[in-house]
Amino acid sequence: MPLKRDPEGGGTNADGSKSVMYCSRCYQNGAFTKPDLTVAEMQELVKGKMREMGFPGFLAGLFTRNIPKLKRWS
Repeated sequence: MPLKRDPEGGGTNADGSKSVMYCSRCYQNGAFTKPDLTVAEMQELVKGKMREMGFPGFLAGLFTRNIPKLKRWS
C-alpha cells in the first residue's frame, strides 16, 4: 500500500515512530505482521485486493511484478 493512502500514515517502528518504508497493515511495533509471508503470497494478496478495487487482472499483475525487489525480500 502506498504510505500516502495508509489511514495510519505508515507502520510503526519498535520505538513507536512511524515507518517510512512499510504500511500499517504490514509493519507494527518494529516487526512484520505476517513474518512468514512469501513473495508469491504477497503478490497474490495484492492482486486480489486490486481486483476487489476494480483493477483488471493484467494491471494487477503489472503492478505487483516489482514486489520481489522490495527491501523486505532482499
